[in-house]
Amino acid sequence: MPWKLLRRAGHEVVFATERGAQPAGDARLLTGVIFGKLGAEPEPKAFYADLTEDAAFKAPARWSELDTNRFDGLVLPGGHAPGMRQYLGNEELQRVVQRFWELDRPVGAICHGVLVLARCRDAGGKSPLHAMKTTCLPKYMERAAYFSTFWKLGKYYRTYPAYVEDEVRASLASPQRFVRGPFELSGRGTDTDDSAAFVVEDGRYVSARWPGDAYLFAKKFIERLR
Repeated sequence: MPWKLLRRAGHEVVFATERGAQPAGDARLLTGVIFGKLGAEPEPKAFYADLTEDAAFKAPARWSELDTNRFDGLVLPGGHAPGMRQYLGNEELQRVVQRFWELDRPVGAICHGVLVLARCRDAGGKSPLHAMKTTCLPKYMERAAYFSTFWKLGKYYRTYPAYVEDEVRASLASPQRFVRGPFELSGRGTDTDDSAAFVVEDGRYVSARWPGDAYLFAKKFIERLR
C-alpha cells in the first residue's frame, strides 16, 4: 500500500535489497495463512500484483551501494517469520539507515520494520528512536497470532524469541515514549476510511503497528514528503 500511494502521489520509489536481488512477498499472506484465512485483503493483493511489474521493484539497488543523500525519505517495511532476519538484523543496512536518519529527512517504519531503527546506533551508542515516540507491532498482536497458529505453523509468527514491542521499548529513553494504540485484532483501515487505523507521529518520523494501519501510515509519510 505505501508503494501504491507514493506512486499515486507522483513520487519515485527506489527499492533496495541485500545483494540487489528482486524481493518477494510472503506467499502465505497472499494465499491465506490458515485454510485460506488470515491473509492479505483483496485490494492489497491487487496492489502487490501491480508492484511485481514495477521496473524498480524488479531491479533493486544493493544496500551497500545506496547514496543516502539522493533520497528524500525512507520507508522501512514490516514482515514476520524467521526469514525476515536477513533484513531486520543486517548490520550493514543498519549503518545505511543510521546515515539517512542523520540527514533529518522523513522516515517511516511499520510493524517489524521499527526493529531496524531500534537496532541502529549513533556515535554515542544510542538508537535513533531513543528520544522519539514510536509504536510497532504490539505484543498482544504478536502473541495472538502466534498462539492461534502454532499448532499448524510453529514459530511462523515469532521472528525472534523476544517480542518486537519489548525490544523497541528497550531502545527508548523511557517506557512512556512507546505508544501501543487502541486494542485491535481485526479492523483495518482502507483508502477511504482510517477509523480502524493508528499511527504515531513525532516530527519527521511516523510509525505504525501492522498491515491494518498501512493506508494511514502511507498518507502520513507522504504528508512529510510534501
